[in-house]
Amino acid sequence: MPKAFVVTPETTPVPLNVVGEQITVLASGAQTGSYEIFRQAGPEGSGPPPHFHPWDESFYVVKGEIAFGIGDKDMLAVPGTLVHLPAGTTHWFRFGKGGGEMISMTSREAASLFFTDVDRAISPEQPDIPRLVEVANQHSLTVARPPG
Repeated sequence: MPKAFVVTPETTPVPLNVVGEQITVLASGAQTGSYEIFRQAGPEGSGPPPHFHPWDESFYVVKGEIAFGIGDKDMLAVPGTLVHLPAGTTHWFRFGKGGGEMISMTSREAASLFFTDVDRAISPEQPDIPRLVEVANQHSLTVARPPG
């Protein structure tokens, strides 16, 4: 059974470097028994290619402007915007001018394991895209259009 926990500025985990984006696992599925919560901060232009996965995901923009593509629609999310994506929805995002920050949440344990493996296996400076796609596939995350 999950136990209560508190994350403070002093106990916040070290961010994972996921191809240039800094992702802090604030609450893993192992800790909560189900959902996960992350802080995602990225420099201008960073973000994933179009992809989908078998878990719901929500993003709450805290800082900066972040472009989102959801299916065949594009939008610009400003601070205070919540974007919810049901499982299986093809999506992407790009941090805008000056970078940005979001709080994200998934419906089950999965993304923390993927982010940890990407941090461990993929160089943020010179990412091996075929290897990144392979790691994504190992976590049931499908890249709809590999970049490049």
